[in-house]
Amino acid sequence: MSSLNLDDFTDLIERPDGGVRRDAEAHRERRNVPPGALGRLDDLGEWLAAAQSAVPVRPIEHPRALLFAGDHGIAALGVSARPAGGAGRLVRAVLEGASPASVLARRLGVPVRVIDMSLEADPEGLPGEVVRHRVRRGSGRIDVEDAMTLEEAEAAFRAGVAIADEEADSGTDLVVLGDISVGGTTAAAVLIAALCGTDASVVTGRGGQAIDDLAWMRKCAAVRDALRRARPVLGDQLQLLATVGGPDLAAMTGFLLQSAARKMPVILDGVVSAACALVGQRVAFRAPDWWLAGQRSGEPAQAKALDRMALEPLLDHGVTVGEGAGALLALPLVQAAASLAAELPEASVPATEESLEEPSKPESESDSGPASDSGPASGSEPDSSAGSDA
Repeated sequence: MSSLNLDDFTDLIERPDGGVRRDAEAHRERRNVPPGALGRLDDLGEWLAAAQSAVPVRPIEHPRALLFAGDHGIAALGVSARPAGGAGRLVRAVLEGASPASVLARRLGVPVRVIDMSLEADPEGLPGEVVRHRVRRGSGRIDVEDAMTLEEAEAAFRAGVAIADEEADSGTDLVVLGDISVGGTTAAAVLIAALCGTDASVVTGRGGQAIDDLAWMRKCAAVRDALRRARPVLGDQLQLLATVGGPDLAAMTGFLLQSAARKMPVILDGVVSAACALVGQRVAFRAPDWWLAGQRSGEPAQAKALDRMALEPLLDHGVTVGEGAGALLALPLVQAAASLAAELPEASVPATEESLEEPSKPESESDSGPASDSGPASGSEPDSSAGSDA
């Protein structure tokens, strides 16, 4: 029996400040840009203002990319184009700066933090900072066994909470959240199908590295069998993660919930982060107000989860590589929205009709003072009329 009470997050998580958002909307209406001309960037700026409780919004100066890593036992069934237990190689590519996410992060000046929760790799071969939260080596084959024990699920969840606190305490003002996994999209599809009450075929996609039809059929069968095991534990979100999730997914869920509690915005990447967010919504219904969907990955399960949380992706470029790359691409858009909301000046006060008349008055009246102050002088009606015609 777990000692962790997830219901506490319902009370801990508040929505972004609605009053500040209204102030941000009023500020936008006074700017020298026509209403609606900046499209969704206006909404993003107002969302950030509410999240920060600040008008004008502060610029995003300390973003960080967090990538939770793990190998999933279900990959042994051939449901992924990558070899089972191969996530360790992907982690090393990120750490060496040789992955798409590393290139993008380097270009954007965003530090990347990798957290190994359950890699099938020797921990001695990775930096201590990467492996210090590891819960176990790999996870169970969720079609026939639990991904982990309930105690391991609690440890992983608490690790995610602790990492959120570390980031918030260090001044991180926005997180780009991604995953590095093999078999992770299968576990994510099971969670989303279970929470949305749908069938395996509706949520089973092709994965980050597209699989062929035979592999898709194996994946669909694996999701179906795992879904049968997930449905009896739907009422207990921690047990659900232990049954069909994995340490990396449990940690991401804990991270998302604690980030919302600490009022730290998060950009979600693909289907794995969307699945964890959906579990988080089931725990605390206000939590999704702190998250943005960075991109549409093309995975049907991701679309299902985002629709359930009413999150509209910022980008749709067909990026399926994972590792937070799609969410990193969305980061400049969010930063641009913050800069526009903070730096665009308010419109000038419109000139009065009288002040517009003033330059066209004959020189003979210029010494008598503005007509708007003293009113028309006796016998000066023809000149005044001429000024208004001009």
